[in-house]
Amino acid sequence: MAGDFNTESMLDMYLFENGQLLEQLQETVLEQKDADCFDEDSINEIFRTMHTIKGSSGIMMFDNITAVSHKLEDVFFYLRESHPDNVPHVELVEHVLEVEDFISNEMEKIRNGDSADGDATDIIADLDRFLNLIKNGGAQAEGGAAPENVHEEPKHFYIAPVASAASRFYKIFIHFFPETEMANVHAYKTVYALKEIAEDILYSPEDLLTDEKCGETIIKEGFRILLQAQCSEEDVRELIGVGYDIEKVDVFECDANQFLLGFDFGDNEPAPQIDLESSVEVIEAKQEAKASEAGGAAKAEEKKPEAPKITPGDFVIQSKEPGKQKKLAKDKPKGEKAAFISVNVSKMDQLMDLIGELVISESVVLQSSDLKVPGLNLDNFNKAAAQLASISTDLQNVIMSMRMVPLTNTFQKMNRIVFDVSRKLGKDIEFVMVGDSTEVDKNIIEHISDPLMHLVRNAVDHGIESNEERAASGKTEKGKVTLSAKTEAGKVWISVEDNGTGLDREKILAKARKQGILDDNKPDAAYSDKEVYQFITLPGFSTNETVTEYSGRGVGMDVVVQNIQAIGGALEIESTPGFGSMMSLKIPLTLAIIDGIVMEVGNSSFVMETGVIKQFIRVKEDMMIHEPNGDEFVMIRGDCFPVIRLGRWYGLEKYQESVEDGVMLILEVEDRKICLLVDKLVGEQEIVVKPIPSYIKKVKGLSGCTQLGDGSIALILDAPGLVE
Repeated sequence: MAGDFNTESMLDMYLFENGQLLEQLQETVLEQKDADCFDEDSINEIFRTMHTIKGSSGIMMFDNITAVSHKLEDVFFYLRESHPDNVPHVELVEHVLEVEDFISNEMEKIRNGDSADGDATDIIADLDRFLNLIKNGGAQAEGGAAPENVHEEPKHFYIAPVASAASRFYKIFIHFFPETEMANVHAYKTVYALKEIAEDILYSPEDLLTDEKCGETIIKEGFRILLQAQCSEEDVRELIGVGYDIEKVDVFECDANQFLLGFDFGDNEPAPQIDLESSVEVIEAKQEAKASEAGGAAKAEEKKPEAPKITPGDFVIQSKEPGKQKKLAKDKPKGEKAAFISVNVSKMDQLMDLIGELVISESVVLQSSDLKVPGLNLDNFNKAAAQLASISTDLQNVIMSMRMVPLTNTFQKMNRIVFDVSRKLGKDIEFVMVGDSTEVDKNIIEHISDPLMHLVRNAVDHGIESNEERAASGKTEKGKVTLSAKTEAGKVWISVEDNGTGLDREKILAKARKQGILDDNKPDAAYSDKEVYQFITLPGFSTNETVTEYSGRGVGMDVVVQNIQAIGGALEIESTPGFGSMMSLKIPLTLAIIDGIVMEVGNSSFVMETGVIKQFIRVKEDMMIHEPNGDEFVMIRGDCFPVIRLGRWYGLEKYQESVEDGVMLILEVEDRKICLLVDKLVGEQEIVVKPIPSYIKKVKGLSGCTQLGDGSIALILDAPGLVE
């Protein structure tokens, strides 16, 4: 079979579908990790997941994935059929996650173009031992031991149709959703699953893997199967399943003679025309009359025809509302289900870039110097320009919404980390997720995965005490790590909170003084708690005296800060000694297009994100306070704010020295406020964020650049960098 088709065209779909299945598997397992056992629905779901992965991996000839998934399927087959007692639940959870890890690693190798050459021997041996354990220690289901879940790979796809007294015959018609891609591959996977129970199987279209065009035929006309097997209709339906690709499955049981007639049922005439407006009784009466004409009225009275002789699935009578006529299922209105397609992420990024260029081009047109000629009548132009601006804004909103993805999968990965680390450290820890449906830009998620992993590990290792220490300190509740997310003013707040020991201020200060971080002329009491806690984010800083697998090397928190600052975010640390700590990430919703205020200083242009600007104000010289060391402050309505002269900050030329000739911007970042002095404001516009060279990134207070309408380049100011 390997030489009959090329698996390259199926590889992307294999990776995508199995990746989705593994995510669902991990979510299901972690949701019930603290329960006494898996419920029946979860057992069935895990069994079906492993069965599907086994089948698709067998098609793709990834033997190690097929073997390990089949062995885990054996375990859940026994759990499903025998319902044993005394199953070690936590051990079972670890086995499932171990298999999930193995398959994920193999799929990552495949994704990178490497061979899936992982050795699953030890995992399979562990699963064998676990299966023997629950078989020997668990109660058997009524009626004796459950049958073995044996998978024998047939040498040939079709098996000789030798029927026995137990054989049953089915005509199956499968409806795929219209938006399903590569329906021929999905159809082949269904046949591959059924062949394990099949004594004989036929299907139409036949050339599933050699003719890609048959996928269109399957979408349009459906997929038909004739099956001979020793199983019930429920078993057939369960093997086929209904999911995101299969919309509906019709299964008709027939006798051997009808089965041997094949798909045409021995009738070469066209399928009977059914009057859609007639009732079932009228349809049956017409069919009876037709049979009477062909075979005689007496014979028709003896035996009433059971159904018109047509291909399975050509029509299925469905009940309408009470008192109304019947309608045919195949003629039901379309468009009842939302259509989804898979799109390559690189194409999404390219579309985002093109929309960014569109925004820049729009600015170039609307700010053209040709429009400033006196006497021009621009009424019609302004109307068209307003419509263009509206359309471009709608385009941005649509592409932004397409790029927004929930944090659910990222949070579930943290759930897995808490489970693994707490087990290895011997700590009893509960993990709670809040706001995991919060959506952020996909690129943001890629930047926060590593920081979140460090924060969660620190909470489990540093923050939560051991079970003995918690008992000694009088804490009766379990250790708890809470991961929460919320949106506020165009920002996303993601917090990692624990109910452990909290941060030790004195210990941190002692370590900081030892490393020469503290100012010798500044007493310890002069440092606020927030300043002290920020010391743990410095490179090489760790209060752990012993190096463990998870902490103590002085790395981690500095990586968190670097990654978060790279996307314009910030880290806040709060702690109460003896009661726990909370690490909060404040990050933007998106990185692509922002609303900004364009300003000029000397001959240079700058942009500041609108969200951090609280007020514009003109000030008088007598409102200024000048310190001997050169620092400046301004008094505004009784409040004193530090002042940054942007021209002096960057050493620019020809900027306004007098505060009365410039404009003050009051910026607010977290709970800190400063005033920024610029020469003049140009206006507000949508800013397309562009990366800047690495050597410019070393300049404090810059986060990117953009192109203005006149073609000039403006630097985007980083408010947190200015406030620090």
